[in-house]
Amino acid sequence: MHAPEFVIKPRSHTVWEKQCVRLHCTVSGWPEPRVVWYKNNVTIDPMAHPGKYKLESSYNVHSLEISRCDFDDTAQYRVSAMNSKGELSSFASIVVKRFKGEVEEALPMPRHGLISEYGITFDTHIVDGFGVSFGREGETMSLGATVIISPNLARYQPEVQWYRDDVLLQPSKWCHMHWSGDKATLTLTHLNKEDEGLYTLRITTKSKYETYSAYVFVRDADAEVEGAPGAPLDVKCQDANKDYVIVTWKQPAVDGGSSILGYFVDRCEVGTTHWSQCNDTPIKFARFPVTGLVEGRSYTFRVRAVNKSGMSRPSRVSEVVAAMDPADRARMRGTSAPWTGQIIVTEEEPAEGVVPGRPKELEVTEATKNYVVLSWKPPGERGHEGIMYYVEKCVSGTDSWQRVNTEIPVKSPRFALFDLAEGKAYSFRVRCCNSAGVGEPSEATEATTVGDKLDIPSAPGRVVPTRNTDTSVVVSWEASRDAKELVGYYIEASIVGSNKFEPCNNKPVKGTRFICHGLVTGESYVFRVKALNAAGLSECSQQSEAIEVKAAIASPTPPYGISVLECVRDSMVLAWKQPTFIGGADITGYFVDYREVINGVPGTWHEANVKAVSDRAYRVSDLKENRKYQFQVRAANMAGVGIPSLPSGTFVCEEWTIAVPGPPHDLQVTEVRANTLVLLYKPPVYQGRDPVNGFYIDIKEADAEEEAWRGVNEKAVLTNYMKVRTLLKEGETYVFRVRAQNKAGVGKSSEPTEPVLAETKPGTTEIVVDVDDDGVISMNFACSNLTPDSKFVWSKNYEEITDDTRITVATSGEKSKATFNMPAEDDIGIYSCAVTHTDGACSSYTLSAEELKKLLELSHDHKFPIIPLKTELAVELQEKGRIRFWLQAEKISANGKIEYVFNDNSLSQGEKYKMNFNKDTGVIEMIMESLLPEDEGTFTFQLQDGKATNQSSLVLIGDVFKGLQKESAFMRKEWHRKQGPHFVEYLSYEVTPECCVILKCKVGNIKKETVALWYKDGREVKGDEKLTFTEGVLKLEIAQISKKDAGVYEIVLKDDRGQDTSTLNLTEQGFRDLMNEVFSNIANSSTALKIQSTDEGIRLYSFVSYYNEALQVTWHHKDAAIAFTDRIKSGVVGEQLWLQITEPTEKDKGKYAIEFHDGKGGLKRTVELSGQGETTAEAAAIAERSKVPFRTHLIMCDLVSLSQALNLTCNISGEPLPEVVWLKNEREIVSDGHYVMKFEAGKYASFTITTVNTTDSGKYSILVKNKYGTESADFTVSVFSPDSKK
Repeated sequence: MHAPEFVIKPRSHTVWEKQCVRLHCTVSGWPEPRVVWYKNNVTIDPMAHPGKYKLESSYNVHSLEISRCDFDDTAQYRVSAMNSKGELSSFASIVVKRFKGEVEEALPMPRHGLISEYGITFDTHIVDGFGVSFGREGETMSLGATVIISPNLARYQPEVQWYRDDVLLQPSKWCHMHWSGDKATLTLTHLNKEDEGLYTLRITTKSKYETYSAYVFVRDADAEVEGAPGAPLDVKCQDANKDYVIVTWKQPAVDGGSSILGYFVDRCEVGTTHWSQCNDTPIKFARFPVTGLVEGRSYTFRVRAVNKSGMSRPSRVSEVVAAMDPADRARMRGTSAPWTGQIIVTEEEPAEGVVPGRPKELEVTEATKNYVVLSWKPPGERGHEGIMYYVEKCVSGTDSWQRVNTEIPVKSPRFALFDLAEGKAYSFRVRCCNSAGVGEPSEATEATTVGDKLDIPSAPGRVVPTRNTDTSVVVSWEASRDAKELVGYYIEASIVGSNKFEPCNNKPVKGTRFICHGLVTGESYVFRVKALNAAGLSECSQQSEAIEVKAAIASPTPPYGISVLECVRDSMVLAWKQPTFIGGADITGYFVDYREVINGVPGTWHEANVKAVSDRAYRVSDLKENRKYQFQVRAANMAGVGIPSLPSGTFVCEEWTIAVPGPPHDLQVTEVRANTLVLLYKPPVYQGRDPVNGFYIDIKEADAEEEAWRGVNEKAVLTNYMKVRTLLKEGETYVFRVRAQNKAGVGKSSEPTEPVLAETKPGTTEIVVDVDDDGVISMNFACSNLTPDSKFVWSKNYEEITDDTRITVATSGEKSKATFNMPAEDDIGIYSCAVTHTDGACSSYTLSAEELKKLLELSHDHKFPIIPLKTELAVELQEKGRIRFWLQAEKISANGKIEYVFNDNSLSQGEKYKMNFNKDTGVIEMIMESLLPEDEGTFTFQLQDGKATNQSSLVLIGDVFKGLQKESAFMRKEWHRKQGPHFVEYLSYEVTPECCVILKCKVGNIKKETVALWYKDGREVKGDEKLTFTEGVLKLEIAQISKKDAGVYEIVLKDDRGQDTSTLNLTEQGFRDLMNEVFSNIANSSTALKIQSTDEGIRLYSFVSYYNEALQVTWHHKDAAIAFTDRIKSGVVGEQLWLQITEPTEKDKGKYAIEFHDGKGGLKRTVELSGQGETTAEAAAIAERSKVPFRTHLIMCDLVSLSQALNLTCNISGEPLPEVVWLKNEREIVSDGHYVMKFEAGKYASFTITTVNTTDSGKYSILVKNKYGTESADFTVSVFSPDSKK
């Protein structure tokens, strides 16, 4: 073991600006030394300056590479090697110089030293800067950043400059710059691919300058023709002369899916809008000489690419170029001679014309298969007038010279020859001419073979991608070998498996390293590179290995916030806070260094621990009492050990003797929500005189004064965690601290936490408790923001669960499950799950005794589940008498199974049993066609769905079974009956209010051929001929029913499908029931019993709507049946039932009633007859008599000859005016053409039969009535033939 030793020390360098420089050294030592690089004694952190510094260590060789040096890199550099045996350093200097004459193209150098304005040193910070940006051609993009300059002086404006790829930008129509006093903005008005590159904002004050950079990517605009290539870029003009210019450009990265066939160059004279094409056929070379320009005029150029699909959009136009002599252009740019105060006028003698001499230094500057470019210098002997040139060519091997420009000599010492034969060799020479003549030819050039002299570059070498950020990858490659005039490289990326490559840059890059931005986090990509020069694009390099896009791993940044937790005579316990950036990998440990401070002068650093410590607290031992010390801490991860923290404050090593506890430490905030969070902390190392018995938590707003601290809890908590619930407001930022107490009091507060914003972050999830079908209780947590290194960490009471005896943790993808092995009271507590390498993804769940009880009950239900039923097993009859056994399950899956059981015997699908299970509705059914005696018993449905079971039974025995069997047989018979014509309603009768009896039935399933036959006592009778089957009802009407109508009625319905019969028994009791209903209708139609005085005495009467001779009526007087005599008689006239009392006496007074008999309760109509004596009664009778209608005369003829007319007349009187009704055979006659009835002047009634026929014979009656009584008269008409005997 020995201390570090530099075998080779780094040496100093002087380099030009923009160059790269590398310092390297070789170090030996055991244990292997750790090497740290410093710039002006400040640790170099590559992560703080991405792409600027590159550190490498391999086999004891250590190097520091600084890319693209600028003046800030001029400094003294130190490399420090350290192991447990000691530390050794070596120094080297770097001086950065600038090329002379190129100051305007490079970033300006700040003034050396701190030059103050107004005696003030400015401090500049660029914040809220622009990030990597993506745009598309034709769009507008703005880049901006906020600049903070302190102190803030009114009206002070720093120098604000914008650069693209280290080239200073000037305001133009393409870019606008703005400074608002605290914000610098650059607006790119119309993006083109030329605008792609690294943009740098530089703020320069009198003191120093600050820069901020980010890359801008510009994608191609959508092609006007599908499949067309992207537009060329960087169109520039070179070697401009009087009539000639060379136009160059860069090929696009996007070819549209097919190779680019070539390019067309267009020109436009300034002041016009007309574009003219310069070449007739596309050229593949990215350089083209344009001739035929008019001297003194200015032009702009553009280029278009073409492939088999079509033409690209035109490129951005070039800068304006004037067609003029380069010497004239130089003179126009030159400065005037200084003023001497004298004006000298000279006059030259005119000289005779001089034939110009030979042109000098003729050479072929460019040769392609399309053209050859010649260049030369004018001759020395040319006189005072201008000269022009003739160009001649000669095929190699011959002496035949041919003038190329025979008509017009060229003015410029440049010339492009076209239409040369590819593959042939030519020599060229040039002659000068003026007004004096044509001079001698120049020396001929060497033979030049027509063809492309510039080869397409070879494919780049090995491509190596390395991780950079979550959306970018650093791609490095080996340069193309022997590439000439290399323009740059295009990098393409493809998601693994897609086989579709997209360009990462649309503007060629010249280095062999490029950061590809805009990639999808977590996706795997492969890369390839193409090189290009003016001749074209190379073949693609081999694809790189696949790489997953995620942040690269780097060493952690320094820890901070070093504090002392305990101090004794020879040791101190330190605590510190975790680095703000851990480098993309878990911190594996910390290293602590200490040094003694003597009289304010720090000594040499010494290692306190050789082996890394995992906690953020460590006891440094072997210190000396009452000595002063400083400490520094370094964090380590798998990428290495980070740079050390800033030295701590100076602490005195002296034993603490205070009674109260020391400060708690390692405060952590977790489970942050809008209104709650959890604060974790560790107890103090120094407990004081007595053990710690509680903690107090304090809170304040992050920007509040120290006096704003306030307590969260009034009573001390015993746990090392606390959930803060009530004091938070959403959107506010807070800090926390903790104090410990013992019996002696409350100790010193801890260091405050970092500021915490009270908000619920998008995508926040909580722990979900679940009980599965097996009754297993688990806690589940999901997180969608995982990184490849993320892990789920489960804790109980905020201590990580490491023992799996009670809980088993399983993680798959974005979900983690913690399962209780055997839930019991020992499992009560607070469970939390945190996800590492995320933005604080964490949640907790409190398992209380009550919650545990509920979960155990639910677990039991899931272990032994029962399938819930909506209905128990039931039976119903269906069509054809089928028997359906069914039940409905409330919830059953498609995998459910059903067992059908009868009397403990399993049933199966077959002819007798039809089973069905509707998985959508949960309805389970079994159908039988009929019930046989052997089917009496118990039916059971047994259900099983996974572990869940249930069953339901139905007992069918005894009368229940027989009744169901009988009903089933009847329904089956009915079904067969209804297959043909059948009775929907069987034969029945109806008695109308007119006491007409109608036999009727309702039929169904009839058709045109269906017939219906009526029978009485077995003999066919004729029904209603007008009946149609569409009515569905058949009727047989009996108008005046009598005993002769008694009998058995039957109707038969039949066709080719079968027949149906319906019978109605109207004999004996059936007929009596019918007649009683007729009598009941008659009784109900009767009017109130009234009294009428007649010539003979008094008449009591009542009218009925219809009278049947079988109607039984009884008259009562004083509730006793009347015995009829010659003085008291009863009778019927038409529909009038009367009781006549001749010569009434006092004994005839009293209550009279008429009783109608209908076989049931019957009906009575009553009236009271009373008076004061015979004279009064007689007067009343006479008075009443005057109101009763009566006839005074009736002319009758009872023998009428056939075809004669018959007329009957009668005089009528009565008040009110009586109603006249004519009857034939006791049925009312209706007036028509045959019968004519009149009642004129209220007193003359006539009845006429217009033409008598044999049917007119019969009994006729006239009935006159009003409310006081009725009178009638009868007569008989007999019709005879004149030829018959009298």
